[in-house]
Amino acid sequence: MWARDIAMLVVFIVAELGIWRALRPWRRWVADVFGILAMAALLAYFLGILWMLGARFGPAYGRFLAVADDIGQILLFTTAVGYGIYVVCRLASRRLPKAVSEERRQLLRTAGTFAVASPVAAMTYGILVGRTDFSIREVDMRIPGLHPDLEGLRILHLSDIHRGEFLSARELERVVDMTMGLKPHLAMMTGDLISKPGDPMEECVRQLARVKSDAGMFGCLGNHELYSKIEAAAKREAARRGISILRAESRQLRFGNAVMNIGGVDYQRSSAKENYLKGAEKLILPGALNVMLSHNPDTFPKSAEQGWDLTLSGHTHGGQVTFEIVEQTVNIARCFTPYVAGEYRLGNKSCYVTRGIGTVGIPARLGVPPEITLLRLRKA
Repeated sequence: MWARDIAMLVVFIVAELGIWRALRPWRRWVADVFGILAMAALLAYFLGILWMLGARFGPAYGRFLAVADDIGQILLFTTAVGYGIYVVCRLASRRLPKAVSEERRQLLRTAGTFAVASPVAAMTYGILVGRTDFSIREVDMRIPGLHPDLEGLRILHLSDIHRGEFLSARELERVVDMTMGLKPHLAMMTGDLISKPGDPMEECVRQLARVKSDAGMFGCLGNHELYSKIEAAAKREAARRGISILRAESRQLRFGNAVMNIGGVDYQRSSAKENYLKGAEKLILPGALNVMLSHNPDTFPKSAEQGWDLTLSGHTHGGQVTFEIVEQTVNIARCFTPYVAGEYRLGNKSCYVTRGIGTVGIPARLGVPPEITLLRLRKA
């Protein structure tokens, strides 16, 4: 992950420098103000990378830098996209045939200049509207050989809450309230209760404990519990509230004459793919419907290989900011995993990756609204 962040930092530096140089001939003072803001955003982003690599800051400075990092990413991302559009338009104007009038060339250059503002407008929408546009998504999951007593079983799947500065207590309360009429038989939570150290994990768990399901809630932990070093504390608090967090362990539930075996693991680091789900095959119960809770969807091929019938994951936020170009969705998550959002199959094994509730980094949602998932099991 750190390598990706360093690469993004380099891209941001090139983009901010390019915008500063483009602004100077127009208004030098505007360029200088932009330069100061860009340097502050780059510094905050760099400090955020250091935090991800293990650097520690005092509580007061840590909270300030956490907010500054998120706000800085908004500026860096939107201006980088805008600068990319600007460069493409400028290059296109230079490649026009000589017969094309200077007025048309200028029109194209002007269009590029105005296009710089469009990512800012889109991101503003994503922050103010898209970020809290919570929706319920109902999905029929076709499971080969599903026991008749599990037919129609409803599973509520929540993930990536990220309770913090950009998901308030009232917003999370609204999410939980939206689940009340769904009447799930079972609830699952697949990690990332919070974003950063000091975020209100206990309050998040208290809200999740309000979710009503016949068989209770089971969950696993995500990378942000790992980074914040609260894995043990989160498990204890969840247990106190009646939520079972599974850390390389399993639980069995009986529905009529059918048995569901639920296994859960801590966040599986992408840097250690050779160790994905190491030992998890020992948790499988023959004759049961085996369900794996794993925050990182990249583990799906391994869980399918081990024999888990259904894998539930989150982590990607569906890309969080997604654009559709020539009927293809484009987002940063696709650069790192083929399992971005929705249902996936390998042979007779299935995986569902939810878009999750909250945001991380850029506090915006574009093209992928936050998702409350209700899965219904159906026989394939």
